[in-house]
Amino acid sequence: MQPSNTELILIRVTGEDRPGLTASVTEILAKYDATVLDIGQADIHNTLSLGILFKSEERHSGFIMKELLFKASSLGVSIRFEPITTEQYENWVGMQGKNRYILTVLGRKLSARQISAATSVLAEQGLNIDAIKRLTGRIPLDEGKTDTPTRACIEFSVRGTPKDRIAMQERLMQLASELEMDFSFQQDNMYRRMRRLICFDMDSTLIETEVIDELAIRAGVGEEVKAITESAMRGEIDFTESFTRRVALLKGLDESVMEEIAESLPITEGVNRLMYVLKKYGYKIAILSGGFTYFGQYLQKKYGIDYVYANELEIIDGKLTGRYLGDVVDGKRKAELLRLIAQVEKVDIAQTIAVGDGANDLPMLGVAGLGIAFHAKPKVVANAKQSINTIGLDGVLYFLGFKDSYLNM
Repeated sequence: MQPSNTELILIRVTGEDRPGLTASVTEILAKYDATVLDIGQADIHNTLSLGILFKSEERHSGFIMKELLFKASSLGVSIRFEPITTEQYENWVGMQGKNRYILTVLGRKLSARQISAATSVLAEQGLNIDAIKRLTGRIPLDEGKTDTPTRACIEFSVRGTPKDRIAMQERLMQLASELEMDFSFQQDNMYRRMRRLICFDMDSTLIETEVIDELAIRAGVGEEVKAITESAMRGEIDFTESFTRRVALLKGLDESVMEEIAESLPITEGVNRLMYVLKKYGYKIAILSGGFTYFGQYLQKKYGIDYVYANELEIIDGKLTGRYLGDVVDGKRKAELLRLIAQVEKVDIAQTIAVGDGANDLPMLGVAGLGIAFHAKPKVVANAKQSINTIGLDGVLYFLGFKDSYLNM
């Protein structure tokens, strides 16, 4: 119970931001030995919104408010006071036990329509927005003046328990498709803030091609191999079966072709920035690919990647034999490898991330603490909890909570 001789007061300060404003307000509270129970501040285009909930003795509250009014006037800002009852405060304290989530909305641009649609889903599910942050830098009015592809990302911190998590996920996926935006809905816990291992598919994820298709073109069987590849990525045929059939068609190809392809691999938009930041912040990085070790190792050298697991082509007398060595890295094997690397690195599985585009990536996307479908096939998007379809691979960083201001290269 609140002692009868104390008062709870919420103050709201709005106006042009300036250095020392918060210090001036709290200095007055300190003068009367007030207790700050909550404090929050936001700054949008140099316009401040500051809220402070404090407790003070009744005999001091009048003096506090009088001095705050004078200070606000001298600083050119507005201030409002609201008394808070004991019941209101206890209800607020009780809210601390509720689940917390982060909804990240991402796209080339974010319009009012997109933001309205996403926040309406939160409201329908009975979730309350606590805070809103823009993670991307400011978008220039004349986008033609910059060579950098635009991207916009807003992060909503929400509290509560969704009424129907599955229905919510489905609705967000529908909106993502209709309104050309991406989203991630994650529980806001210590694992989200402490991701440590990230595993990537290679072909059509880190690079904008399927290497086996490039090899097939050189071997004169491009269309035949491409058709098998696409069918496998859609999940229509078993990956190992499709892999065996495609590799057999490469028989007789000169191994020098592999070096030629490696040196001209089309790197996916955002990979350079993504790798720089992941290495800078100490993430362990792995390639888990149904493609070929030769190309994975090329990327490993280029970006300092820690682990590469892919398939080894058999080469005799400088020619591909149409066979491969060892077991095929299929979907099941990718998930096993993710678990194994996590154990080696002493990383909880909840701290892992997996990124891929094909049906053979679904097992590792499901095992990882955060599974992200990237420019993926419809079956993969439908089964993944997070997806990125509108921007480059560095969009992963926003799902991890990075702001552009952290990411200067």
